[in-house]
Amino acid sequence: MARPVWTGVLSFGLVSVPVGMYTATESHTLHFHQLQRGTADRIRNRRVNERTGEEVAPDDIVKAYDTGEEYVLAEPAELDDIAPGRSKKTGAKEMEMAEQLIRAGPSAWTGTPRSSTTATGRRSPP
Repeated sequence: MARPVWTGVLSFGLVSVPVGMYTATESHTLHFHQLQRGTADRIRNRRVNERTGEEVAPDDIVKAYDTGEEYVLAEPAELDDIAPGRSKKTGAKEMEMAEQLIRAGPSAWTGTPRSSTTATGRRSPP
């Protein structure tokens, strides 16, 4: 039986009612295995060299683009260098901009102008 996500008690004067909250959904995902037709033998996926038929180690596998005439190899380091928006390097300029934003305070983060507070506690117009 399913366990409640939350339990509690509702009280109405002298009457107390125990309450339990359960999830409203169940996992209905089916997971299939691949079998050879006519037998109960499971099929495994292996990385095999087309020409030799031998299994290839994961370290020996590289990505390549087929131009139609030849394959152009792409090493993982090359792909990391050209991946948009995933730079691992932070330049001095970016660090300086971040420090300026931190020193300027939250008003610089939101783009709203700063306003000063008067002696009465009211804000003066910007």
